[in-house]
Amino acid sequence: MDRFRRILERYLILWLCLSSGAFLIWGQATTESAEFLDFFKIYTMQPSIMLAMFCVGMLIPPEELREVAQRWQAVVCGTATQYLAMPLIAFGISELFGFTGAFRAGIILVGCVPGAMASNILTLTGRGNVSYSICITTLSTLLSPFIVPLFLWAFLGVEKRPDPAAVFVNLLQTVALPVLFGFAFKILFKLHETKFIVVAGILANLSILWIIAVAIGLNAARLQNVTMILLSALLIINLLGYLAGLISGTVLKLDWRRRKALILEVGMQNAGVGTMLALTFFPDEATAIPTAVYTFGCMFTGTILANVWYWRSELSSQPAEPVPPSEPAG
Repeated sequence: MDRFRRILERYLILWLCLSSGAFLIWGQATTESAEFLDFFKIYTMQPSIMLAMFCVGMLIPPEELREVAQRWQAVVCGTATQYLAMPLIAFGISELFGFTGAFRAGIILVGCVPGAMASNILTLTGRGNVSYSICITTLSTLLSPFIVPLFLWAFLGVEKRPDPAAVFVNLLQTVALPVLFGFAFKILFKLHETKFIVVAGILANLSILWIIAVAIGLNAARLQNVTMILLSALLIINLLGYLAGLISGTVLKLDWRRRKALILEVGMQNAGVGTMLALTFFPDEATAIPTAVYTFGCMFTGTILANVWYWRSELSSQPAEPVPPSEPAG
C-alpha cells in the first residue's frame, strides 16, 4: 500500500495528464458523455472535495498545527499576499496583452478568486507545511464572498456577486469542517503512522485527480477556442504568482516548508469558483475559457513544482554511501 502511495505521488503529473486527457476526449465524444459529466458534477464533485479535505485533515501533524496557531500573523500576511498580488497581476497582464470582452473578464476572474484546495495536496506532496497551506486556503476562501466582488467592481465594473451566506456555508461544509473532522478523527482514534494514514494520502490524491478530470471534461468544448496568446498570458500569471509567493515568504522570513506552501498557495487559484462565477454572472460563456484553462494549467505547473521538491527531499533524506576506509600507507 505504501509503495502504491509513493508511485502515485512520484508520478502524479503523469496520472494528471492521462486522466485529464481521457476526460477531455470523452467530453467531446457524444451527448451521452456530456450527460454523464453533468451527473458527475452534481453528485461527485462536492463529495470528492470533502473526502480530499478529510484526508488532508488526517495527514496534518499535530505539532505543525500548534506551531501555525502560534504564528497566526503569517497566515494573515500570506492571505494578504494572495489577494493583493494575484488580482493586480491578472489585471496587469490583461492590459499588457490587450484582452477585451469575455477573455479579459475571465482573466480578471482568475486573479480574483481564492486559493485552490489542490494546493493543500501538492504542498503535502512537496513536503511543505500543510497546516499553513490549509489555514491560508480556508481564510482566503471564507473572505472570498466579500473580497471577490470588490475586485470585480474595481477592474470590470461588475457589481453582481454570489450570495455571501450561501457561499460561506458551502465552503465551510466542503473545506473547513472536513479538515477539522479528519484531524479530530486521527487524534481520537490515535491513527498516527498507521495504514489509515497511508490510505488517506492515496485517497486525497485520487480525489484531486478526479475533480480536475471532471472539470476538464465539462469544459472540453470551450477548450477548443484556446489560443497561444491566451495560454501565454495565463502561464505568466501563474508563474508570477509563484514568484510573488516566494518574495513574500522571503520578506516574512518564513522557513522553507512554509515558503513552499505560500508559493503554491499564491500561484494556484481556485479557477473552479471562477468558472462558476463566469457561467452565472456573465452572458458570454467564453468568459469561462480562461478559468477552465487555468484550472488545468496551475495544477500542471504546481504538480511539476511539488514533484521537484519531493524528489529533492527524497534524495536529501537518503543516507550517504559509506566512504571505504583508505588503505594504510606503505
